[in-house]
Amino acid sequence: MTKVAIITGISSGMGKASAKYFKEKGFEVYGGARRVERLQDLQELGIHTQKLDVTDKISVRALVDRTVKEQGRIDVLVNNAGYGEFGPIEEVPVQKAKQQFDVNVFAASHLTQLVLPVMRRQKSGRIVNISSIGANVYSPLGGWYYATKASLNMWSDVLDSEVRRFGIRSVIVQPGMTKSEWSKIALENARQNLADNSPYSDMVDKLDSLFGKLKTSASSEDLAKVFYRAATDVKPKRRYFNSIVDHGMVMIAKAMPHTYRSILNQLMK
Repeated sequence: MTKVAIITGISSGMGKASAKYFKEKGFEVYGGARRVERLQDLQELGIHTQKLDVTDKISVRALVDRTVKEQGRIDVLVNNAGYGEFGPIEEVPVQKAKQQFDVNVFAASHLTQLVLPVMRRQKSGRIVNISSIGANVYSPLGGWYYATKASLNMWSDVLDSEVRRFGIRSVIVQPGMTKSEWSKIALENARQNLADNSPYSDMVDKLDSLFGKLKTSASSEDLAKVFYRAATDVKPKRRYFNSIVDHGMVMIAKAMPHTYRSILNQLMK
């Protein structure tokens, strides 16, 4: 029996690489993104694509209904769509903070609510929520982004405790820095969110330097394989990491918060 996956945010980065990898592994893959012009190559691979705004209920419902109509089942949902609304907490408009939660948390919740009845009927399913090591580690200017990822972690754990009895699992993947557009967009947002003559303007350059110091060899293709393990492991873990470095940073931040703060202060100098 061919398994079916829905993956959000497949126009670039980890989402795009995951759509390709799941297809290579034999899944029927459905997904979308707002930038449909970036989906042509996925369509040519046989991936079922469409325009998708995860904050639009009609758009999301159309994706789920199409998947069920054409395949009759949904085995995996990968809640990958997300972005970083960086900027000083004092200066980021509340509306932008709400939008950050809408995309990174509430959109995942809405999609999950739509697929759970299908998975319960099947008595099986996997919800893979793409969080970040930023759910535990942090830097200046990322407060709202990190808050969404910490929320997603807790939300996923509670969901898992509720749906395990139906044969469904909810798990978290926590990527670290990867070769993608994410950090560039986050820094652009940080600069856009600075007020005129902001006392925080120097922090953006320091954060840019910090991101540069955190060089990584992790590619979107590497993370696609982690997504796949999280989606298919017979005995899934609560958390998935791409590397021991990512896992180690989280462990230090959780177990030794003062040590983490000292390291961060040194890196931001």
